[in-house]
Amino acid sequence: MGGEIDQELLARWVRLAGPRAEAVGADLVRRYREPHRRYHTVDHLATMLTVIDELAADAADADAVRYAAFFHDAVYAVDRPDNEERSAELAEQILESLGAATGLVEEVGRLVRLTAGHDPAPGDRNGEVLCDADLVILAADAPGYAAYTAAVRAEYQHVPDELFRAGRAAVLQGLARQPHLFRTPVARTRFEDAARANLAAELADLTAP
Repeated sequence: MGGEIDQELLARWVRLAGPRAEAVGADLVRRYREPHRRYHTVDHLATMLTVIDELAADAADADAVRYAAFFHDAVYAVDRPDNEERSAELAEQILESLGAATGLVEEVGRLVRLTAGHDPAPGDRNGEVLCDADLVILAADAPGYAAYTAAVRAEYQHVPDELFRAGRAAVLQGLARQPHLFRTPVARTRFEDAARANLAAELADLTAP
């Protein structure tokens, strides 16, 4: 496995799941290195894990959230609508095979499925931390946000521009309608305003005549 970030992610996985699960971690990192990915990559995963560390005190079970981060984009095919479900099923199968407690298996599966809509219920502390970490890119600075949107477009390069713009706008409008993009107090204070501004600007561009 090549790359410093790959080794760092693998080390984090081993600390989380134990040395006997190292081969599973290596396969997960390989998945985030698949050539069709441009945004849903090892860099995205590493960023999420960093944010989860920063928000860990807000989670009910920070390790369950970390497991969910590793699995949340493990299956990523741009031509399928069920990536989160397939990723959740993979998480459940693998964690069960590793002997994880039933409660952890179920919670990780639930959390992975939650990333399909990024709308955790009030009081869902684990879901709030995971979704905040997954959406933190929305608050990037101008160059970072431009790189993010370009990477997403590159993943969907097979989709005609008109269809992509409509689909992307629908996703962003769904997020923008939520009362809060970020649910944990720390993330909301740090990221909400910048993310709202980025969403508004991108939506204006996508829906312009």
